[in-house]
Amino acid sequence: MAFSKIAAENLGGSAFPSLSGASLTTLNATNISSGTLNAARYSGGKIGQVVHSKNTTYRNITTNSFVECISVTITPSATSSKVLVLNSAHIGKLTNNTEIIERMFRVVGGSDIDTQVLSDISGDSDNTDNNDIGFSANQYYDTPSSIAAITYSYRICSYNNNAAVRYNNYNGGGSFSSQMTAMEILA
Repeated sequence: MAFSKIAAENLGGSAFPSLSGASLTTLNATNISSGTLNAARYSGGKIGQVVHSKNTTYRNITTNSFVECISVTITPSATSSKVLVLNSAHIGKLTNNTEIIERMFRVVGGSDIDTQVLSDISGDSDNTDNNDIGFSANQYYDTPSSIAAITYSYRICSYNNNAAVRYNNYNGGGSFSSQMTAMEILA
């Protein structure tokens, strides 16, 4: 028979033994539905800070050299912190047969320190059709091991040097924007 209420008489006695909270050393956290846990009992994975940028500037890029389109700068509070960068860029290509090459750069002190390859063939159609891709969503999980200011820079270029690729294309009508968010993940 299942108990719906615990009573001392159901356990073979007339009174519960006295218990101290100190004797309760193991508690399954999945059973906790309310209350407060001491912060010292859990650690890691907390968001330390969030930095966000929105860009609505239209760019027509006709070079195979990378051009910065949007960036965010974050200064980690500890060398053990990780940084998660989320980027959503509105990109497309014009009629020449080309692709959009996308990269995320980590910049410290004005120097490119690391590069994350995002795509080498965005908008590839093997023809000269106009191709508004829409949004290219990407992320970069970084372990910078530094408390220096870090700029994460999203850059694109055209695969073919004479063919245009676009960022925040207003020519298609309407108003487009791209956004980037950097989050410090505490250790």
